[in-house]
Amino acid sequence: MPVDQSDDLLGPVALFRGLSPAARASVVRVSSRARAPRKALLFRQGDPAVAMYVLVRGKIKLTLVHQDGQEVIIQVIGHGDAFGTVAALRGTTYPVSAEATAPAEALVWDSRTIATLFARYPALVVNVLRIVTARMLEMQSRFSEQVADRAEQRLAQAVLRLADHAGRKVDGGVLLDMPLSRGDLAGLAGTTLYTASRIVSRWQLQGLIDAGRQRLLLRNPHGLVVLTERADPGAPRSKTSR
Repeated sequence: MPVDQSDDLLGPVALFRGLSPAARASVVRVSSRARAPRKALLFRQGDPAVAMYVLVRGKIKLTLVHQDGQEVIIQVIGHGDAFGTVAALRGTTYPVSAEATAPAEALVWDSRTIATLFARYPALVVNVLRIVTARMLEMQSRFSEQVADRAEQRLAQAVLRLADHAGRKVDGGVLLDMPLSRGDLAGLAGTTLYTASRIVSRWQLQGLIDAGRQRLLLRNPHGLVVLTERADPGAPRSKTSR
């Protein structure tokens, strides 16, 4: 396929790290395109992992459904992020579902093409391993948070992670312009809907955030950082938060 320079995918994309501009162009050229309207699934948890993606436009949320039916957001994918990387391993299934939270477009490589590219560009193998390892470490960190931290700390950490992955600076703060229900936030923090709603309401009164149906504005991101560093509501701030 012709390389669309407007996609800005020949620059600092983690999947392409260490590749020359010509090699990056070659990798993009053998991809196909997938387009998904809002709420459409690019793949479903448990489906055979047959393709790897890099997001060009829009946002994707990766969700996991537990045995009890509860859906939890694992990660939000932004422009230039790779997902579905388990397709690099033959005979695997997708551990999560990928849903468009806004009209989305992605570059796609099927398993056979991935194998050919890996043989030609060993740096791609290293980059996929880095991406998968980073996601595993993030999940380990979240598990540790579930055990050790209070619900408010966990929710602050979850919101800051989302802002890091998918937020954009606007007048008045950092904007997450994607649907995030109280249930989504509860799932991210591993807490109850009641607790998440109570914390979000308190944060709004404190001027930390402005929460709407289709967006979440972080008015004071540093205030959320401070919450992640405090062991209890009455604990003094650490030196790094002063």
